[in-house]
Amino acid sequence: MSMNSKWITPTRIDGRNKSGNTSTTFMIGQLRGTLADKRPNLVMVDVGGVGYLVAVPLSTYAALGELHTEVTLLIHTHVREDALALYGFLSSREKHFFEMLLGASGVGPSLALKILSGMSVEELVPAIRTGDVVRLTRIPGVGRKTAERMVVELKDKLEAVVVAEEKLPASKAGVEADVVSALTNLGYDSRTAESAVAECKCASGTASFEKLLKAALQALSAQKTSVARAS
Repeated sequence: MSMNSKWITPTRIDGRNKSGNTSTTFMIGQLRGTLADKRPNLVMVDVGGVGYLVAVPLSTYAALGELHTEVTLLIHTHVREDALALYGFLSSREKHFFEMLLGASGVGPSLALKILSGMSVEELVPAIRTGDVVRLTRIPGVGRKTAERMVVELKDKLEAVVVAEEKLPASKAGVEADVVSALTNLGYDSRTAESAVAECKCASGTASFEKLLKAALQALSAQKTSVARAS
């Protein structure tokens, strides 16, 4: 496979495989190419005829342009023994926070992506700094123990994080279906997700992906809290 250095920034890592022989892995740091396909949490970037599947948080997905337009993603390469997975971000701040989340015990790439999809960096930083475990556990997949470890292990590291507000444009094509798909990817039941999206759409008339997703997440979190209190 040929890689154009204009599009991909590789970093060489030397190690040993199971047989004890030295092996070399090239870490992809950036991809620039054509957006060949996209759906919540996963996109395909065509770089010189090679399609790269990249997992992305919902914030990045919402900010992407139309299909077949040029896109540049900052990449975190996760290497396992049997696979190499790519995680993409539009901002270095979000990529940095993703990598910071990986430093917390029990948080792998998939959960880190769910965390960034469930709450923005602007919401996560104060929640972790203030030890707001209740708010953190509203994110699907984050239990109390994981939330507590995040607070203990990441609180000091966040002192160096500067939270800057930035507004990301959202695609308006098939917004409701995209939000339902995003919610199911986060672990919600499809019927529950469809019901929440329909209610939020009817109540507020919100059309953008980002606003409708946030409203649906708030509604589902409220339902979860009510059920917990009732039990």
